[in-house]
Amino acid sequence: MEINGRTHVFVHLAYPSAHLRTPQLFNARCRELSLDAVLVPWQVHPQHLGQVLDALRLSESVPGIIVTIPHKETVAGLCDRLEGPAALLNVANVVRKAEDGALVGRILDGEGFVGGLLREGRDPRGKAALLVGAGGVAVAIADALLAAGVSRLVIANRTLGRAHSLVERLQALYPGRHIAVGPADAAGFDLVVNATALGMHEGDALPLDPMSIAPGAVVAEVIMAPPVTPLLEAARQRGAVIHEGVHMLTGQIDPFIDFILGAGTTAPRIHSIEE
Repeated sequence: MEINGRTHVFVHLAYPSAHLRTPQLFNARCRELSLDAVLVPWQVHPQHLGQVLDALRLSESVPGIIVTIPHKETVAGLCDRLEGPAALLNVANVVRKAEDGALVGRILDGEGFVGGLLREGRDPRGKAALLVGAGGVAVAIADALLAAGVSRLVIANRTLGRAHSLVERLQALYPGRHIAVGPADAAGFDLVVNATALGMHEGDALPLDPMSIAPGAVVAEVIMAPPVTPLLEAARQRGAVIHEGVHMLTGQIDPFIDFILGAGTTAPRIHSIEE
């Protein structure tokens, strides 16, 4: 695709940004759909996020953004409107400019995560799930797992107050469901999800003791680089089924395009010279 004066430019906000894989997948999908759009990574320090969003409001060539660690909760607070689970959970990972100029946010991490599980034949319905982490991506995954019908959900987080706050929000959305705060101990769980950044960098501590993982349990990551984190490798050695972080991302590419470009149906198309 040749970038020209009509190309819609989307930015992927992250800190750091070197690990990002979304731009490659997003841009490849836009080429498949002949969409005149491109996604580029922007590394933005958290303290500058508000200024960057203010600048993006002014750019007529940037109709939307994708957001990842550590900006998802902050960006939600900077949006003018939130839709779907984002409005209930106050977290967003994709933002588009509405016709009235407002920034409208949604969260698609949970949808992508559960979609990735289902595509791999790992239906979470009826499973006991342990979710490690209580940040932006964990919030979305917790909501999606409950919507998908897990039998119980336990949230483990180093900051207990944050875990309790998330559980309270979820209990209000899903009254009567088994939702609790607990330790990062995988014993007794069919599905274990690491929704922290632990494992992204060499020397990181493991998010939980792999000796507590039962053979046959599904152990899932949200981290995409490295593809097989130390946790996944340890889980594989325990006889668990490993689920790589890339599955959450691939499940979001079309929803991203659908939200910010119109599912490739009403989006701006690449036109040939003959046209």
